Amino acid sequence: MGGYFDIAGKRERSTKLTEEMARPDFWSDLVKAKEINKERRRISAMLEIWDSIEKALEDARVLRELAEEEDDRETASEADAKLEHVANELHYIEFQRMLGGENDDANVILSINSGAGGTEAQDWSEILLRMYLRWAEQREFKSHIIEIQPGSEAGIQGVTVEVQGPYAYGYLKAEVGVHRLVRISPFDSNHRRHTSFASVFVYPDIEEEIEIEIRDEDLRIDTYRASGHGGQKVNKTDSAVRITHLPTGIVAQCQNERSQHKNKATAMRVLRARLYQLEKERQNEKLNQLHSEKKDIDFGSQIRSYVLHPYRMVKDHRTGHETGNADAVLDGDLDSFMEAWLMAEGSGQ
Repeated sequence: MGGYFDIAGKRERSTKLTEEMARPDFWSDLVKAKEINKERRRISAMLEIWDSIEKALEDARVLRELAEEEDDRETASEADAKLEHVANELHYIEFQRMLGGENDDANVILSINSGAGGTEAQDWSEILLRMYLRWAEQREFKSHIIEIQPGSEAGIQGVTVEVQGPYAYGYLKAEVGVHRLVRISPFDSNHRRHTSFASVFVYPDIEEEIEIEIRDEDLRIDTYRASGHGGQKVNKTDSAVRITHLPTGIVAQCQNERSQHKNKATAMRVLRARLYQLEKERQNEKLNQLHSEKKDIDFGSQIRSYVLHPYRMVKDHRTGHETGNADAVLDGDLDSFMEAWLMAEGSGQ
């Protein structure tokens, strides 16, 4: 298996990168140095997983021998648990091989916007926000809300979230599109079934690794007072920042910090990521594809449906992957849907 994953080659590459990083002039070329450091971190992470696999295999072998000698079922179960851990880690490494796209290993900026459905859709947007925050928490990723627009009665109109973790963008790019919810409305006194829509889009958080020219004269910067649910924890000063890139119309805003300076810095980072994504699509002649992914947020454009009535099911319309455990999905169990989409993409579907 080590040969299949080219572990020996990765160890050799890691050694070469370490030697290069030790050179006195390593940081003279900042762009190249960052690329090398990024590659070394990625390889080191995989080698760390592989080392844990080898240790678990050896532990399982020893435990299995002890279990057979002593006819000890408890020790045998412990050996089986070690082997299950190995299987999971191997599956993870195999999955990582599909995440080889540009910026797949980057952190991500995720946005959710409510669509057709009024209060229902705004409530659905907040449910999606919780789902993605729970997914990030289960993966031990860091996440925080950059900017949020509360709904008129309930839920949220829109939200921007930063998610930090290995291959966050590679995973979450599978979620781009319109998400549809079918349920008995908690806001309808007649208990009728309602259909709601919300859109999800993601951008790689490129930080300072990619140079994007942003001219001061192309920006309009507005400050405003941060808002929140029920007037709680509302900043009493105009510390929230909204930046509009005039040539493209792209807007980035942040209100999660009390400092206007910090909010501006975060909004600029979000803007840079979105401009980079736009330029990347232009260079690859995929701008039309980007626009097609951001379809109208209503009937006929959904990538995934979450049905809670009259039956319970979540189905991805791109891959056909589905599950009857809708509660688990809404609680962050999204990996199987992400993997199905990535595998389909990898096979050329």
